[in-house]
Amino acid sequence: MSGKTIEKRADEDRKTGILTVVDEFFVAAISAVAALLLAIEIVVLFLGIVARYVFHHPLVWTDEFDSILFLWLGMLGAAIALRRWEHMRMSTFVSMLPASWQSYLSGFALAVVIAFLLLLLPPSFEHVQTEAGVISPSLEISMFWRAVAMPVGIGLMIVSALLRLRTMPRMVAVVSLVAVVIAASVLAFLQPFFLDLDQANLAIFFLVGVPLMVFSGIPIAFAFSTATFAYLTLGTYVPPSILVARLDAGMSQLLLLAIPTFVFLGLLIEMTGMAERMIIFLSNLLGHVRGGLQYVLIAAMYLVSGISGSKAADMAAIAPALFPEMEKLGNDRDAMTALLAATGAQTETVPPSLILIAVGSVTGLSIAGLFTAGLLPSALLGVMLCIFVWFRTRKAPKAKGPAVKRSLMWKSFVVALPALALPFVIRSAVVEGVATATEVSTVGIVYALIVGLLLYRQFEWKRLIPMLAATASLSGAILFVTGAATAMAWAITQSGFSQTLADAIAAVPGGVPTFMALSILLFAILGSVLEGLPAIVLFGPLMFPIAQGLGINDIYYAIVAILAMSLGLFTPPFGVGFYITCAIGGADPNRAMRHLWPYLAILTVGVVIIALVPWLSIGLIQ
Repeated sequence: MSGKTIEKRADEDRKTGILTVVDEFFVAAISAVAALLLAIEIVVLFLGIVARYVFHHPLVWTDEFDSILFLWLGMLGAAIALRRWEHMRMSTFVSMLPASWQSYLSGFALAVVIAFLLLLLPPSFEHVQTEAGVISPSLEISMFWRAVAMPVGIGLMIVSALLRLRTMPRMVAVVSLVAVVIAASVLAFLQPFFLDLDQANLAIFFLVGVPLMVFSGIPIAFAFSTATFAYLTLGTYVPPSILVARLDAGMSQLLLLAIPTFVFLGLLIEMTGMAERMIIFLSNLLGHVRGGLQYVLIAAMYLVSGISGSKAADMAAIAPALFPEMEKLGNDRDAMTALLAATGAQTETVPPSLILIAVGSVTGLSIAGLFTAGLLPSALLGVMLCIFVWFRTRKAPKAKGPAVKRSLMWKSFVVALPALALPFVIRSAVVEGVATATEVSTVGIVYALIVGLLLYRQFEWKRLIPMLAATASLSGAILFVTGAATAMAWAITQSGFSQTLADAIAAVPGGVPTFMALSILLFAILGSVLEGLPAIVLFGPLMFPIAQGLGINDIYYAIVAILAMSLGLFTPPFGVGFYITCAIGGADPNRAMRHLWPYLAILTVGVVIIALVPWLSIGLIQ
């Protein structure tokens, strides 16, 4: 090897090392700021509860302050999620392709994201100029400090995407960027043609463009927002700054503030050992009967879902604690993972589900009403799963060894009691008016801190900042896809398509039964293709007004739609939730799939029963 070659390689290694240091510092800095913002948000929310409920002196400025911090938190979290490539995406089709194709599609997806963000950056400054003249009523400060989160966040996402792009092979990066530039140039050249098409543009950009981008592996939030940006700039005369305003509005609804705080609460109950102690008690109670730990799995998912609100967090808390014990008793890991996926679909309406919060935010429905309405349908589906487990295991040999001694079972119950009480503490705080649905998670966080520090004496301080940063990343991904879906739904509604859709559905014979059947089918398909949250946020504003026009109770319709969506989310081969479950459970998707179909059949029957009997959804709130 020549001296020049060695010097050149050393120079490249030095540059790579510098970029790696920059990359690590960039992620660490954003993560630290996002963690600090989330911690401040939690403290302010809890102080608001104390001031109002204990001292009867509400802090009138907290909503505005929380709104400003929340938008900043969402944009910083979205940037962290982009660098970590944690934004929700459909990877089913991409994973079937050869490795070389996968590499180029990943590069293409990242190039699309970069191009979109670069095009969105100038309109975001226009949005700031528009907002700068508005003065907040309570804090009496310019809304510039809130709106500037948009260009700053977009800029940070551009840096995140470029830092990720540098890790790809040079040829892949260059080809991907060139391909995107050519595609954007062709679309810009065809703008006069698109302007003449009117509503036909909806089919081009949303019915063709969005699925193509989603199936090619582009993160769903960026597929939605890119299609909306293209539709507005190429097919209408609406200024693109409107898209920034809609993203802002969709991401910063105060009801959504419960998402990061509940996600953090889910991580907290795992770290403090609360989830583990609940599972130990349930195992002692039912572990000795035939299929006992399968009942424990169903019950544990129901209980933990009522605490964390995040499905991935629920399953990640339960699988490591239960699966080793279930394997010792001869249970197959693939079958256990299939049951875990089924319980993920079953518990989607257990409060404080993030989907329930999102539905309330985009439709205006009562969060407390949705929380109450979701309990009974999920319990019914859980009972149906238990009956099926009993039928499958009724002839299986009993578990080896004697039943747990009553004294030990009672001891585990007493130990688990503080953890078992948490869902009831959360629900009681809302029902009794101590806290709103947005604030109540902070009650759970303070409760979990007290239990972890004083009772269980299990609290790892070194994990606190990483947990806050992980919460910010996940929340940023959720909030950005919510904002993107809100913007896309707004564009579709403004085009007049929603009225066209309402007229088309009204023309279908059969009235309410046909509409409910079509809704179940639609949300199941959307949940499979788009994931649950984007599906609900995108089509909720379109479908709920039609349901209202037919005289269907809003909350009943919401519960049925969410359960149908959850079926699709966990249904292979497209359901992303199924593959997340397999990753958490350490199972092969192809083998787990065979065990899953009977559970999905049971859940489908249950959803149909819930749709046929509205009382199951609204009986507890009447």
